[in-house]
Amino acid sequence: MKLLHWDAINPLTGTPYTWDDPNLFFGEDGRGYAREPGDPGFVPYAAAPTPSVTTSKRKKHMPKSDYIKTRDAEFSAQLQTFKLNIAPYAAALGLSAAQTTAQAADADYFAYALACQEICGNCSQQWTAWKDLIRDGGGAGSPPEDAVLPAAVAAVEPGIKARFRALVKLIKAHPAYNAAMGEALGIEGPVQTGPVQTGPDFAVFKPELKLELSGGQPLLRWGWQGHRAHLDMIELLVDRGDGAGYGLLASDTTPDYLDTHALPTPAAKWTYKGIFRVGDARVGQWSDEVSLTVGG
Repeated sequence: MKLLHWDAINPLTGTPYTWDDPNLFFGEDGRGYAREPGDPGFVPYAAAPTPSVTTSKRKKHMPKSDYIKTRDAEFSAQLQTFKLNIAPYAAALGLSAAQTTAQAADADYFAYALACQEICGNCSQQWTAWKDLIRDGGGAGSPPEDAVLPAAVAAVEPGIKARFRALVKLIKAHPAYNAAMGEALGIEGPVQTGPVQTGPDFAVFKPELKLELSGGQPLLRWGWQGHRAHLDMIELLVDRGDGAGYGLLASDTTPDYLDTHALPTPAAKWTYKGIFRVGDARVGQWSDEVSLTVGG
């Protein structure tokens, strides 16, 4: 047993002694004592519960989709957003003037190319309609006006998307980067709040083409097959049976496609096939060939 002092700590429990402790008693000298293991009358203490170890839980972040926009118009807008907002962050993110100038050149040239494509596409539709009118009649009109393209800008090397992705990867690896910067620069992907959309299995996915005549011309029926969100366009090829083999017919973004090529004399079998595209890349498999005899 040991002599106790005020506020003494019980070495067996690690806590101060209490008045109801069965091992406390007063000696004949009027002082307080505590029985220890081995002393007559010692009452063992209940084992103290093992303190639980609380581990901090890592904050979970919702997964995000790819920040690079798939559609050409959206990608062009993304490039412009980055170009217009990077200046206040460039120094903090360690970007050089050459890097920001190169990205601005990419943004401007892609916007120019996209505008030219749209104008030429509209012009092509107008001339097709005019060509059909002067060939078949059925109305009056005048030929389309010459297309006016936007002012040219300095051309850049191919690979704008790859360069932009590499630049953004460099930025996101910088210690000063944060999500708020990314939102301002347009390089934070949207949070996926529902099931991840996986898209078609390109190992087996292919366009479904149907072919019929419309006004004597071949009309290719095609659709997105429920995957419009994962595709940009369809590339269509045609073999006109003249020994030249397959050649490009069109890169179409709106179902369906009417082939307005002059009909052959004598009649010939025209054969078509197609494949979907995402950006610059073909995806999935080629469609089955479809054929039709035209002309006469």
